[in-house]
Amino acid sequence: MGDIHGRLDLLERVHERIDTDKARTRSEHTVEVYLGDYIDRGPDSAGVVTRLIGRSQVAETLFLRGNHEQILLDFIGGADCLEQWRVLGAAATMLSYGVLPGLLKRSAPTEVVRQAFVEKLPEAHRTFYENTGSYVCLGSYLAVHAGIRPGVKLVDQATTDLLTIRQDFLDHEGAFEFIVVHGHTPVMEPDFRRNRINLDTGAFATNRLTCLRIGQDGARILEG
Repeated sequence: MGDIHGRLDLLERVHERIDTDKARTRSEHTVEVYLGDYIDRGPDSAGVVTRLIGRSQVAETLFLRGNHEQILLDFIGGADCLEQWRVLGAAATMLSYGVLPGLLKRSAPTEVVRQAFVEKLPEAHRTFYENTGSYVCLGSYLAVHAGIRPGVKLVDQATTDLLTIRQDFLDHEGAFEFIVVHGHTPVMEPDFRRNRINLDTGAFATNRLTCLRIGQDGARILEG
């Protein structure tokens, strides 16, 4: 599933589509892989994470980390990155957790904002963020948030590239070891290339959350 960015409403609809598809195809074993960027920009980041935690109790799930989860972890870990996170949509996430709007003004001291957010962040949510993975290989597919650096072995990929790479990866036309399924770079339609598939359809702004179903009968898109 592509970047959710706080759109709980779309996530619920895609889950309905997935459940209907599972029932129709009577799939005996399915794994749901989420490509990261669950938070920021959209109105209910906290609700999205609560939903995903619940989903993990009724379905086999793999949650990958996006750059937005990484900066949240950096911030609560003490890094001086609040202004950078603000640009990415931190206010929407903090508000969804109940941080008071007045604390989100730029005049508020960073340590005060950090303390307020950490106090509001449920332990289960913190554990969820901390346990997100970097990538997963499934058959001939590699799922990762942003992409990989061409010419570098998978085990040697830098975390920064896995979370944030763009043009060096997107412009590469050669084959990779796997077909890379990724998000991070918004596109108007799911983008199928010979070597990669982009599922980030800009849910927070376009009202389109995209999921790719891969099975023995091939790959097709499910949307919410």
